[in-house]
Amino acid sequence: MPDCSDEAEVTDELHGAKLDLRAALLARRRSLAAPDRAAAAGRVQAELTALVRRTRPRRVTGYVPVGSEPGGPDLADRLLDALDPTGELLLPVLLPDLDLDWAGYLDDETLVTAGRGLREPAGPRLGTDAVGTADLVIVPAVAVDRRGIRLGRGGGSYDRALARVGADVLTVALLHDGELVDAVPAAAYDRPVRAVITPSGGFQPILPR
Repeated sequence: MPDCSDEAEVTDELHGAKLDLRAALLARRRSLAAPDRAAAAGRVQAELTALVRRTRPRRVTGYVPVGSEPGGPDLADRLLDALDPTGELLLPVLLPDLDLDWAGYLDDETLVTAGRGLREPAGPRLGTDAVGTADLVIVPAVAVDRRGIRLGRGGGSYDRALARVGADVLTVALLHDGELVDAVPAAAYDRPVRAVITPSGGFQPILPR
């Protein structure tokens, strides 16, 4: 019979390791000077624009960065500009249980202020499974490791969303330099991404191991 106390100890240790890594990286983000943050956002946007124009996805999911998140506050506009005229950009809507619904993005004026400092599209909700219809999925992350394991903010929202995405769909996390790391503490529910974009490294596929 498994020792439940041992299992709880491992879970607590994993949780603590994630907390420590997340806190260190978020503090580093907050220390970035505004000009450096803006320059990094511009480079990430340029790489992402090139990726979208190269792969020509019909439907993309993105998000609106807040605070010091990579990509800058106008990331959604740059994504929309890169799409073909018939392309569609979906943005997340945070649900009370921390799962993600999705809605189409038209322009900055259609965003509304939501909880946790987020800005969300005000249009019709398409359901939690809409992410599974995207050809390219762009996600936030605090860190990603060489296996593609992603460290998020701790709510599990994107782990649930990524579980609905097909294995052949390109999933890309946006990072600051220094956030593609050797190892992220991983639990069974953590979902990997297939590539990252960093300001200095550009688009970097995660090679299967």
